[in-house]
Order: sequence, then structure tokens, then C-alpha cells
Amino acid sequence: MKPHTRVKEIERICGYQFEREDLALSALTHPSAAEGKPVSVSYERLEFLGDSLLGSIVASALFMRFPSMDEGGLSRIKTSLVSGKTLTRVGEELGYGSLIRFGTSERGSGARGMRKALEDVYEALVGAIYVDGGLEAATEFVTRTVLCYATPTLAERPLSPKSRLQEVAQHDYKHGPEYKLVHEEGPAHTPTFTSVALIEGRRVGRGKGPSKKESEAAAALDALRNLGYLGTGQTAHGDLKGSDLLDAVEGDLEGEHVS
Repeated sequence: MKPHTRVKEIERICGYQFEREDLALSALTHPSAAEGKPVSVSYERLEFLGDSLLGSIVASALFMRFPSMDEGGLSRIKTSLVSGKTLTRVGEELGYGSLIRFGTSERGSGARGMRKALEDVYEALVGAIYVDGGLEAATEFVTRTVLCYATPTLAERPLSPKSRLQEVAQHDYKHGPEYKLVHEEGPAHTPTFTSVALIEGRRVGRGKGPSKKESEAAAALDALRNLGYLGTGQTAHGDLKGSDLLDAVEGDLEGEHVS
């Protein structure tokens, strides 16, 4: 498919006309198709921007849409809306999968590779529309494609590991968790990422996954176990709380290396 034709098709799908066609093409280009080329050729930089914008747009809209809902409920709805599962679903419904440009190394990754690409491209499109047309245009796109799924019932769903860790860390330690990627291995089309979860700079969990987000979720789940928030029995750390508990957990993880 010719570049101009690809741009016209994504404009039709998004309901937005790009002034800069290069932004649209970058948003549709998987990193595997841009090896050896400038970083701006693939969607990675736009995805980085779009991820933050998406969270901000969704949070602002939910705050205004549900004035009587507490922070926990708003967080659960937001987590559901910006999840990979939802963004993949939106990508499938919009139908831009056939427009994504893959390199040879990624073409054999199958359905899972396509699901991840659909998620990444959605965030990249949010970033591209923002750079090209501003916040209003990006907000209109997100409102039409993602916020249409926002319902109060989503607030009743269980929190993801990262959201749960955020909630308990803010409540018990007055400090939200942070995540750090400490290792990446394997071929480009099937990498394995290792991340650690930290509270107040102290390691509380470690996890692996086929994407950075999934490794962070695994680290958050590990942290919840280590900090005693999972299960009904008494944890190995007994009744330790606050900084004492963090000291104990850090001691358990002392062998882990954080670069």
C-alpha cells in the first residue's frame, strides 16, 4: 500500500485529517520496520507521548462525568479503559490492523504480536493527533473511541495489581510505587522484560513478562505478596507495618541487582 493511501485510510478511520502525513505514517510503523532508521520513523516516541495523554484525558473526563464517585472507583474505571485489553479491542473495532507496517522479524509473532501492536498504535495515534492538531483534537478522538465505554459498573471490577499497589502504598506509606526496568533479554520479536517495584526507593517486588507493562504488573503482584496484602494467612513479615515492613522486604530482595 502506498504511503499516501495508508494515510488517507487512517484518516478515515480516525475521523481526523493530518496536516503532517509523516506523523500518521510513524504512528502506523512498528519498530521492527524501522531498524537502522531514525527513532522518529516508528511509533515508539508517539506511543510514549500518547500513553501519558490518554491517561490524562481519561482521568479528566471521568472526574467531570462522575462527580459523586470516590477516587477508588475512578481509578478502577480509568485502569479498565486504558488497559491493553480495551485498547486492543478498540483497535480491532476501528480496523487499522491491516495498515500497520511490520518488519520481517515481527511478522511471525502471530495473534499476540498483533494485539500488542493494536494497543501501541492506538496510543501512538493519540500522540500523533495531539502533535498535529492539539489537545482538543486528541481529546475528541479519545472521547469517541475509548470514553464511550466508561460506565459506573467498571468501578466494581477488581483492581489490577498495579492499581491495588498504588492504592495501598498511598494509604499506608503516603508514597506511590515506582517501577524500574532492570533487564531485557531474548530476540526482538519475543523479548522478556524484568522490572522491579519500589516504594520510597526501596525494592518491594520483582516480575517478568513479555512486555514492560506486563513485567511491571508481575512486579506489583509480587510486591503485594511481599507486603502482606494478598492471602488471608499471616505473612512471613508478621505484623510489621510502614517503614519496618519496607526494611524487611528490602532485606528479602537484597540479592536483586537494580542498575
